[in-house]
Amino acid sequence: MWGSWLNGLFVGVGLIIAIGAQNAFVLQRGLKNEYPWWVATVCALCDLVLIGLGVLGLGALLSTHAGLMQVARWAGVAFLSWQAWQAWQRVRRPSSLKAGGETRPRLWGVLMATLAVTLLNPHVYLDTVIMLGAIGAQQAVPEAFVAGAAMASVGWFFALVGGAGWLAPRLANPRAWQVIEGGICAVLLLVAWQLAMTPLGAA
Repeated sequence: MWGSWLNGLFVGVGLIIAIGAQNAFVLQRGLKNEYPWWVATVCALCDLVLIGLGVLGLGALLSTHAGLMQVARWAGVAFLSWQAWQAWQRVRRPSSLKAGGETRPRLWGVLMATLAVTLLNPHVYLDTVIMLGAIGAQQAVPEAFVAGAAMASVGWFFALVGGAGWLAPRLANPRAWQVIEGGICAVLLLVAWQLAMTPLGAA
């Protein structure tokens, strides 16, 4: 049991802790204090559900439906490009980047954006449902593998928003916010470009 749990933990850490659109989004919400703990919870729950579905066999089924992956690909490209444009607009208006300088969005809108940035990226399904699902299904105790991978997800997202919450008050200089938003814009554009250009397997 513990061997399966450790495998899930370490494989989960290796796949989750990477600079990508979801992590950039979570960091951004944490820095702006826009319901960061809700965002982290939604991301962790999505990972738990997707990994569990993959272990139960959905990964093998999903990998045979290239059309669904293509729909997710281009929806993801469009959404990430829009998010990048929004970040670029904030770079152009540094006065609006100060902590507390913007009107706080509604919780519902933030949660919907969190689900979109998580579920409209087909690489999420490749990593969690297909890859982690295939590895987990081969474990002696698949449930322990899922628990370990889910713990890696929970630990990472909550550490990310916690660190951002500590850092945010120390970024009173609008120039620092410009640099952060510029970096987030670049990451989102890079991920959108990779989604558009990288084959997803069966086509």
